[in-house]
Amino acid sequence: MAKRFLAALHDTTLFVQEWLCNPQRTGAVAPSSPKLAAAMAHWLPSDPESFVLELGPGTGAVTTALLKRGLREDRLVAIERNPKMAAVLHERFPRAHIITGDAWQMDTLLREHAEEIHSVGAVISSLPLMNFPSAQAAALAHKIGDVLKPEGKFVQYSYHLGRPADRRIDHLHPIASNIVWLNFPPARVSVYQK
Repeated sequence: MAKRFLAALHDTTLFVQEWLCNPQRTGAVAPSSPKLAAAMAHWLPSDPESFVLELGPGTGAVTTALLKRGLREDRLVAIERNPKMAAVLHERFPRAHIITGDAWQMDTLLREHAEEIHSVGAVISSLPLMNFPSAQAAALAHKIGDVLKPEGKFVQYSYHLGRPADRRIDHLHPIASNIVWLNFPPARVSVYQK
């Protein structure tokens, strides 16, 4: 119990430090709550052989929920821009494919670091997309659509609680959107399908 508390304290401290250094890139002042992480993990592909790409995993709150829900660690590919957080992920999830880099370069990073991965069954994103210009977010959505298998899911959360417009993102269709109130701050989980 004490070890879990110290890990949570460490993670929260790291988030606050990194948020103070660059609030646009970090986007959150604390790791995702277990409720938010579980809401994201709910959308894992049913195929146990399918790879899952996690964007912006931070210190691994959602990652932990993905593994708890049944994702094999060796089927996880995570791209984390922050080197300190990536180091935490390497230590906690040694069999996962942890890539230190920018998610907007995901196509190049996947080719360079994970040669056997050509497509994924789900993309789970904790990136603060609302902090970026719409053209930049649209470019990332296009790359996500390219890497997803047919019927694959793109799961994104946002602290913007307003109902998202029911529109297509490239070749992705909205299929679900729910608010997780038991998170600080509350967050909306939106799900799109290829």
